[in-house]
Amino acid sequence: MTPCSGLNDLHPMSFPCSLLIRHAQIILPNGELIIGDVLTRDRTIVEVAPEITNATPTREIDAQGLTLLPGVIDPQVHFREPGLEHKEDLFTASCACAKGGVTSFLEMPNTRPPTITQQALNDKLQRASQKCLVNYGFFIGATADHLPDLILAKPTPGIKVFMGSMHGQLLVDQEAALEAIFAQGKRLIAVHAEDQDRINQRRKEFADIHDPAIHSQIQDNQAALLATQLALKLSKKYQRRLHILHMSTAQEADLLRQDKPSWVTAEVTPQHLLLNTSAYDKIGTLAQMNPPLRSPHDNEVLWQALRDGVIDFIATDHAPHTLEEKAQQYPNSPSGMPGVETSLPLMLTAAMQGKCNVAQVAHWMSSAVAQAYGIPNKGAIAPGYDADLVLVDLNTYHPVRREELLTKCGWSPFEGWELTGWPMITIVGGQIVYDKGKLNTNVRGQALEFKQDKLRT
Repeated sequence: MTPCSGLNDLHPMSFPCSLLIRHAQIILPNGELIIGDVLTRDRTIVEVAPEITNATPTREIDAQGLTLLPGVIDPQVHFREPGLEHKEDLFTASCACAKGGVTSFLEMPNTRPPTITQQALNDKLQRASQKCLVNYGFFIGATADHLPDLILAKPTPGIKVFMGSMHGQLLVDQEAALEAIFAQGKRLIAVHAEDQDRINQRRKEFADIHDPAIHSQIQDNQAALLATQLALKLSKKYQRRLHILHMSTAQEADLLRQDKPSWVTAEVTPQHLLLNTSAYDKIGTLAQMNPPLRSPHDNEVLWQALRDGVIDFIATDHAPHTLEEKAQQYPNSPSGMPGVETSLPLMLTAAMQGKCNVAQVAHWMSSAVAQAYGIPNKGAIAPGYDADLVLVDLNTYHPVRREELLTKCGWSPFEGWELTGWPMITIVGGQIVYDKGKLNTNVRGQALEFKQDKLRT
């Protein structure tokens, strides 16, 4: 078998290798939709045209009726390795990514040990090179000690700061410690913006309530707004590149609508767009996450902010826990939910419902992420870009089924939802990693690069 010819090829991958995708509906970088062909060679897109006639590819795909998008770049995931592999590991998570059309991810530092040193970062990169079917990058975690690694460690998309909802050394909840981080260096700072003092106070007020719905009142909109205001203040003081992770409230969106410097970006998760506090009655602690689900009003304001460019892109905050862990009584139940397998079909289903369009989804889930983090040659279907691609079916609906999920935790808060836009074929570096339900587990992604760009000061 040739390297690109099929799945479960046990021979080592070798190049050159070419792939010709024919008759696809292609989303171009300008958002235009055309019917045409795409030719890749090695890991790169070499031609995009209405018809390519002079190619002799290693493999050809007839994509009639399918839509070709740039592969999803998920900029916030928690894949649990090392230390918490019973919930997820880099191999199972990257399999789930491939099934969901996610061809690159940025992973967070709250593993055991936490990723707060160059040594820990190197360990993750080594693990990923051996296990990951898709491309990968890893954040460095901030601590109140302000380690030199925050400035020097590489490669990394940036510094992750937990302003709240965290225990141990990764919690940085005092303004003086936060200011020290913002004041030194130029690296992007990504914040989990919740005010820990307010959370602690409200935990005492609601201490005897075991209904998981109280989670959204304990970690309320005000807790999120206070932390985002502080992060924005420090970012402006030091002209420091800031990214606000998983924005969840109308108040935060309104704040950024009024005051968003050019070096500040923000993201939102599908669950904060599509789920709200009514989910607690239906799925209980499976709806519990940080920051919590909000009201239908928050859903609508976040949607509008996303459409208007106040919010820049989509992330999943994939944070799996076992069903046994989730079955514990609140507040002992952990916060977090999986998402990499469902994020693209959720957003494409929303597009089919008129909440946005397919080109916007491609922008929010790929090109905008690549731009914000300075990831070269990702996020567009154009010659010279990496051949990270996904073919989706926008004509067929299929329910989210627990037994079909590849994430190790084996559940989804969207179970039973009828979605369209499911990936049919996922391509990483010019190689087919997922094809209509089958994985090629011989494919390996590459470590992402992060270049200086205009958003970094």
